[in-house]
Amino acid sequence: LARDGAEVVGLDIPPMAADLKAVTDAIGGRSIELDITAENAPEKIAAELSSGVDVVVHNAGVTKDRTIAKMPEERWAQLMEINLSSEERINEALLGKKLLNANGRIVGVSSMAGIAGNNGQTNYAASKAGVIGMVEAMAPELAKRKATINAVAPRFIGTQMTAPMPFPA
Repeated sequence: LARDGAEVVGLDIPPMAADLKAVTDAIGGRSIELDITAENAPEKIAAELSSGVDVVVHNAGVTKDRTIAKMPEERWAQLMEINLSSEERINEALLGKKLLNANGRIVGVSSMAGIAGNNGQTNYAASKAGVIGMVEAMAPELAKRKATINAVAPRFIGTQMTAPMPFPA
């Protein structure tokens, strides 16, 4: 996107600020250091994007794997906040303030786990299935605004977050 002239705005948690800044600086973008689960996060994001936005990609996500029988409630809640609920609140803030530009696009990053499940990842799979459901529910409203919302469901992607996991063959 940056190569084609877009201003890319990256967002990550404050402990990852240096890495985020390195990436956004390398492409001529800018960064927002913020915990998306904070109560005021949607308002802060809307303020940062007050001149409007063409494309929003919700790609924040964590894994907090454990079988459902052994999962503490706070582990479930934290993952749902990051992977699903924050996206809904951010969308609401951007749409409520009419910051998604004409022909705007929202992309939610789901997962194959959200379609087919994954052993030991009940909370992760449920959150990613929720992304798909949210997209389906919001699509008619965005269509009225001449915008779109879609979900992508990639397979396993090797990242810093997934490095400790055994890589599937």
